[in-house]
Amino acid sequence: MCGILAVLGCADTSLAKRSRIIELSRRLQHRGPDWSGLHCFQDCYLAHQRLAIVDPTSGDQPLYNEDKSIVVTVNGEIYNHEELRAKLKSHQFRTGSDCEVIAHLYEEYGEDFIDMLDGMFSFVLLDMRDKSFIAARDAIGITPLYMGWGLDGSVWFASEMKALSDDCERFVSFLPGHIYSSKEGGLRRWYNPPWFSECTPSTPYDALALREAFEKAVVKRLMTDVPFGVLLSGGLDSSLVAAVALRHLAEAKVARQWGSQLHSFCIGLKGSPDLKAAREVADYLGTFHHEFHFTVQEGIDALAEVIYHIETYDVTTIRASTPMFLMSRKIKSLGVKMVLSGEGSDEIFGGYLYFHKAPNKEEFHSETCRKIKALHLYDCLRANKATSAWGLEARVPFLDKQFIDIAMDIDPEWKMIRRDLGRIEKWVLRNAFDDDQNPYLPKHILYRQKEQFSDGVGYGWIDGLKDHANEHVSDAMLMNASFVYPENTPTTKEAYYYRSIFERFFPKNAARSTVPGGPSVACSTAKAVEWDAAWSKNLDPSGRAALGVHAAAYQEAPEKTLATENSSSVDGHLRKLQDAMVEATATATAL
Repeated sequence: MCGILAVLGCADTSLAKRSRIIELSRRLQHRGPDWSGLHCFQDCYLAHQRLAIVDPTSGDQPLYNEDKSIVVTVNGEIYNHEELRAKLKSHQFRTGSDCEVIAHLYEEYGEDFIDMLDGMFSFVLLDMRDKSFIAARDAIGITPLYMGWGLDGSVWFASEMKALSDDCERFVSFLPGHIYSSKEGGLRRWYNPPWFSECTPSTPYDALALREAFEKAVVKRLMTDVPFGVLLSGGLDSSLVAAVALRHLAEAKVARQWGSQLHSFCIGLKGSPDLKAAREVADYLGTFHHEFHFTVQEGIDALAEVIYHIETYDVTTIRASTPMFLMSRKIKSLGVKMVLSGEGSDEIFGGYLYFHKAPNKEEFHSETCRKIKALHLYDCLRANKATSAWGLEARVPFLDKQFIDIAMDIDPEWKMIRRDLGRIEKWVLRNAFDDDQNPYLPKHILYRQKEQFSDGVGYGWIDGLKDHANEHVSDAMLMNASFVYPENTPTTKEAYYYRSIFERFFPKNAARSTVPGGPSVACSTAKAVEWDAAWSKNLDPSGRAALGVHAAAYQEAPEKTLATENSSSVDGHLRKLQDAMVEATATATAL
């Protein structure tokens, strides 16, 4: 993962302006500590901070076409770059970088090449022949990108808003699946999949097709020339990523350089559900497992730094980003530069526990569409920025374009949670990898109940955050929150505390407007809150807020002993539930 900064048409070619661009680009150096590059053309500047993953020796940026009339700065990975190079045989490539194809594709096809790219990316391209430029972001928004405007008429683009918040009068989050063209003077959407319209699909469920699509998505992401690993929480999604990666690692190019031993990483409070489950999966798969512990106080001490890097005040995101931020630092210290992660599965398959309340398949499908469209504001933002804070790249196979097309084309009736048929959340995915002849995972892991990351690292984590916020935010402060923060007014002391930290770093209206708001329970959208009237009384983004669904749901005092760091009783309850789910699924399959 890299950092890009582009300033176009700033009407200033002075040495002082160049120095300012370099200074602002350095704010992104954590994203790319391996190299810094800058291209200046009249009043246009393209800067780059590189994290070298593919072709570390020659792929420094910015990148060019043959005569250097086209220059591009890119953040991301183009997984089909070898296939694209084959279509560009008349072009001469200077590097082995996967991103160099972008300059040549533009030269060959003009602005209509974006959909040819298979990967995660944000880029800015300058055509020096007529001083026109384009900027684009990948389909789902896996890589971050912001767009801003200066008082001098300049247009800015940056991987993080900290690089443009001081110099731009206004800035916004660049929409995923869109391209900005200076020739057309605006944004247009290049990514137009059938599911985007939210019309309910009717394709029958094909378990084998789903499995094959996911395996291909994982294999693509083994494209690396540096040491890598997998984030393993012990839940379904990360465990499947690890299992599939391990099956194909020996035949991948990276194995010839770094061997076929897969490294896995997990973090949690001592005794947390994730640590126990991850250790079991790692033992089953035979990964070289790294287990990291943190305390509630260590997480609290990191909050300000986390909010600065993640650039949000969203409660769920901060809760989950903090342990991921701490884990990323440990991973990078081991010399690892890339990790595979399981983000996106819950949005695609309706994995969050509130989906149990979906009233029908149409609402179920619409909610998954809404969740995918908002990923760039939540899980993608967290996974990218929490890892990039320490120069680590996270790749997400579940958000592969081809895989999403297949998964979102399934009749949502198959995705619905049907306890009478033994179908728990994400049953279609679990069933696709339920192979008795050549098992990917143990049954009780394959059918482990959904555990949100901020819960799974240890139930004491969220309760510790709430207690800390209660100590620093008074009743009077919360009562007057609407006057202090009229936009996206915080409704809890925890939310108020995060907002106050965010405002110290990013005080402009434009910054606070990049963060979404609205009611939510257990990670739902505001629309899904309407599914259960009781949720309006318990608007909390934790999975435990799905009362009557989660095995460790919140209890009224004094029974609220589940929120301790010693969660052995919770694990026992979960194990009983998992065993029952496995039995029910087996019965349904037999029928």
